[in-house]
Amino acid sequence: MTAPADLQQMMQKVVLRLTGPGGRFEIVEEDVRGNRMQVMRNRDRRVGDLVAESRRWGDRDYIVTADRRISFVEHADAVAALATALRDDYGVGKGDRVAILAANTPEWIITFWATQCLGAITVGLNSWWTPAEIAYGAELVEPKVIVADAKRAAHLAAADVSGFTLLGIEEDVPRIVAERSGAELPSADVDEDDPAVILFTSGTSGRPKGALHSHRNLLAVVDYHRYSDALVAAMRQVPYDDSVPSDNRYLLASPLFHIASLHNLAVPRLATGSAVVMTEGAFDIDKVFSLIEQERVTNWGAVPTMAARMLEHENPGKYDLSSLTAFALASAPSSPALKQRLREKFTFADQALVDSYGLTECSTAVAVATAPELEAFPGTLGSPIITVSMEIRDPFGERVPDGTEGEVCVRSPYVMLGYWKDPAATDAAITADGWLRTGDYGTVENGRLRLTGRRSDLILRGGENVYPTEIEQRLDEHPDVVESAVIGVDDDDLGQEVAAVVVLRPTSTVTEDDLRSFCAERLAYYKVPTVWRITQDLLPRNATGKIVRRAVTV
Repeated sequence: MTAPADLQQMMQKVVLRLTGPGGRFEIVEEDVRGNRMQVMRNRDRRVGDLVAESRRWGDRDYIVTADRRISFVEHADAVAALATALRDDYGVGKGDRVAILAANTPEWIITFWATQCLGAITVGLNSWWTPAEIAYGAELVEPKVIVADAKRAAHLAAADVSGFTLLGIEEDVPRIVAERSGAELPSADVDEDDPAVILFTSGTSGRPKGALHSHRNLLAVVDYHRYSDALVAAMRQVPYDDSVPSDNRYLLASPLFHIASLHNLAVPRLATGSAVVMTEGAFDIDKVFSLIEQERVTNWGAVPTMAARMLEHENPGKYDLSSLTAFALASAPSSPALKQRLREKFTFADQALVDSYGLTECSTAVAVATAPELEAFPGTLGSPIITVSMEIRDPFGERVPDGTEGEVCVRSPYVMLGYWKDPAATDAAITADGWLRTGDYGTVENGRLRLTGRRSDLILRGGENVYPTEIEQRLDEHPDVVESAVIGVDDDDLGQEVAAVVVLRPTSTVTEDDLRSFCAERLAYYKVPTVWRITQDLLPRNATGKIVRRAVTV
């Protein structure tokens, strides 16, 4: 058996060979939007170029669902057809926004790539939003075209917004692809720091903010995944050549309007020649296990809620899950106890399970903890990934010593350009020298990150970010509500659930059901509180009048 010290020494040699001078993933320091930082020397500059390059993978599977199979060539042809129509028939060009409002489908991915080939900005609207939330998002980004499925098109109609062309996922996109068959793939002249994507993340102001990602951001994520594949191959002492397609098959089970599914799965797998095996409809663990077995899925990145569904399954042994060799937990905190239960119930989780820390503003993970690290250091989130600089800082922006708690700050080519049309929020989040203030708090011990608190008010429910302010603002609109406070409470299934303490007027007869229905009219279902305490006692406040959340209980 190889000793841990030997493995560490071997790893260091491999990393140096891959990232050192002349290496495939050589790291150099360059100016990025006015600040010096580490980047890969050998990199692409335009996201859309990946489509033309993907034709070399030929008839291999790119997108697979329970009843469809789309090869790389078929996908590239569809992208060329749709991009041509968006350009010629709907006037979409560089910098225009094309929004997608739909559940996961192959057409979602095809639309994304068509937009990128035009140098336009793809906007992933949250498919769980209510009409009011959709209206806000659409009015903020002002899309030239919205591509929506039938269910969300109905919500869009109820949102009463205008100024765009609506194309249907189920009928219009397939019709356009058929009509424009044989079209030449467009290509746009864009700079690597031009905007490419807007994905929404909740903000402490109570309104969702559009995180604006550049071509550099997305392509840096692609190279991170290529590098990770090369590192694994080297450690297994097998040849690696990124001109040869990868046989890995990745399960896509989270929404495409998240970085986990779009930036870190659909996009890089076009570049590596790997299959994306996509689930459609509501999450069903039996359907997922069946798809893993049928398609011999090798890699799955799950949120803790999905992991909880796995643990609840009475007889997972009836499915052949032996193809899974990589299993990651992400998007929400998960306890060491949950990880241990996974290891005990699922053979593949024993050596494959990894955990990570990331956020929408960073495009991908900030830090990753391997299976041995999770076992040796429970609760760790690992070390920063390649080209990420991470510091723990005090309230004055000064770096603190290892072991001291502070705010997690990062600088890397993955960090977003800023928030769309919100310069104040951008300036608050990104310093003049390019450091992102995550708003998360933690410590670094022996190079490994350990979080002590997610953004002070943030609730992470089943992988979804929920900020109390947005819900409190809705509750405060009710005529019988004096004030309210929304907090997260622990939940074994979802990680956290949304709880509300509501102070009512003395004469009010409003019930929990009334308040729940009132919230549901304007908030996505996952933001609607499920735990309530209705009272007439005023909430605890500090000397400046702010609610003391840590003193609020349900």
